[in-house]
Amino acid sequence: MADIIIAFPKIEDAKNLRRILNKNGHDVTLVCDSGAQIVSAVNSLDGGIVICGYRFSDMHYSEIHEYLPKGFQMLLLASPVKLADCDVRGLMALPMPFKVQDLMSTLEIMLSQYYRWRKKQKKKPKARSEQDQKKIVTAKELLMDRNHITEEEAHHYIQKISMDSGTNMVETAEMILELNGKEWDL
Repeated sequence: MADIIIAFPKIEDAKNLRRILNKNGHDVTLVCDSGAQIVSAVNSLDGGIVICGYRFSDMHYSEIHEYLPKGFQMLLLASPVKLADCDVRGLMALPMPFKVQDLMSTLEIMLSQYYRWRKKQKKKPKARSEQDQKKIVTAKELLMDRNHITEEEAHHYIQKISMDSGTNMVETAEMILELNGKEWDL
């Protein structure tokens, strides 16, 4: 679930916004009134949305936005005059005062983007261990020497065999090494 952090220089404004979100079915992880609190919180959470005002006693929204790690988005709420002066690339913004429906629609769009990003992160292949990398490199070297092919062709061959057989590249490399009597347990 996405973490939602609400931050405004006046803590009462943040609490009022939390009530609106709670009333509309959204849980709020943290309510705060400083940039430092936001930065501290986002570094201990997995991802979500920071809904904040324009300026805090210790930071400006743009500084906070720079500190946000991957997985966090910002929704800036400010007056139309201040928004006109803002560089809103990479974040969402709503002019204040806002309609609750506009806030909820914007939040739903952002949550949808977050969940899509999260799903992509889960599908990313995990990094191979150094030992697994060595197995693949050794198998490629064997194919290159034996078949007089380039590294790219050897890689493509292992990749194709891997896809055709429904195994991963490490298993395919192990098979190639075993069939050629090579010791792959490095």
